[in-house]
Amino acid sequence: MNRQTRICVAGHGGLVGSAVVRRLRALGYEQLLLAERRELDLTRQAEVEAWFGAHRPEVVILAAARVGGIHANNSYPADFIRDNLVVQNNVIDAAYRSGARKLTFLGSSCIYPKYAPQPLDEESLLTGPLEPTNEWYAIAKIAGIKMCQAYQRQYGFDAISLMPTNLYGPGDNFGLENSHVLPALIRRFHDAKRAGEASVVVWGTGTPRREFLYVDDLADAVVFLTQNYSGAGLINVGVGVDVTIRELAERIGKVVGFEGELVFDGTKPDGTPRKLLNVNRLLELGWHATTSLDEGLKRTYEWFCANEAQARR
Repeated sequence: MNRQTRICVAGHGGLVGSAVVRRLRALGYEQLLLAERRELDLTRQAEVEAWFGAHRPEVVILAAARVGGIHANNSYPADFIRDNLVVQNNVIDAAYRSGARKLTFLGSSCIYPKYAPQPLDEESLLTGPLEPTNEWYAIAKIAGIKMCQAYQRQYGFDAISLMPTNLYGPGDNFGLENSHVLPALIRRFHDAKRAGEASVVVWGTGTPRREFLYVDDLADAVVFLTQNYSGAGLINVGVGVDVTIRELAERIGKVVGFEGELVFDGTKPDGTPRKLLNVNRLLELGWHATTSLDEGLKRTYEWFCANEAQARR
């Protein structure tokens, strides 16, 4: 890519897409093709084909997706599999047919089997059953990976697939019912501190381990890999270090300044026992994350406090 390359960021208003746009602009890319939902509904095939045909992006970064935590995935399985399949199918096909020369697809670490050996290698894909609480989303993302591989194999289309670990940062969804664990905990601790509550309830036992990547680090990796990687193989994108949910909650409580008690509700699902990515392939390509978890939590909470009225929830 050069500074005049026409780059489409699909899903530019979301957590990942907005971070990718920030990174591209910081690097001086000027020809960003961004369409609001009112202008382009990615679930509508005819609209997507017409838009791509008119704008002819050279590079497409597919960050659009319906996402959510355990509660949302459990509650809306049809929405998660339908919307993600439709968006992926429309964008990948339209990108190829309109003449794009590169597409970067963003998947998720939940594509790997629930009990795959840790840390998770890219080769673990399709080697065992998925975590039931998010299998609908995972199956859609696996289909997106396979679609990229199929288009590369049949058409020679340079479509790569990146598998980020759990993400967080500015622009996240801080809702209590439909967000991921980290932003949901930030919101709970913030609300409890404001209300003077003595305790905060955390779903599950607190024992599962999770890896967290600051979203602006992911954005940097997306640009780096779009420029420097072509291949059918997946690339895990993470930090290579994980923490327990209890440790995460304690760190968030410290950042927020909540001094009450943590109460773990073991009647709620824990999800996958552990999700730690093997990032050796990424390191060998020459990229690594630079934002520590404590620094990322601090930046995220500062953003939430400054944007609380507008923050998604």
